[in-house]
Amino acid sequence: MPWQQKIGYLIGQPVGISFINGQGTSGVLCGTSGGKLLVIEYLYQAQFAMKQYDFHTIQDIHEFPPCQNQRPLY
Repeated sequence: MPWQQKIGYLIGQPVGISFINGQGTSGVLCGTSGGKLLVIEYLYQAQFAMKQYDFHTIQDIHEFPPCQNQRPLY
């Protein structure tokens, strides 16, 4: 499925984004605006930043997988 078709059900979810230049990033997908993907990313301590990525720079978007171990770790 083309990544553009995934946007609707991934809004508000943690995602990994791969770019056509081989780099990647992760964050929470907030939506789209004017041909850009809006993602909130963690910077450091308690700081977050809303970043915008042009559609033409994106290769794919992947939702985060669920945690495998659902039991509490003691």
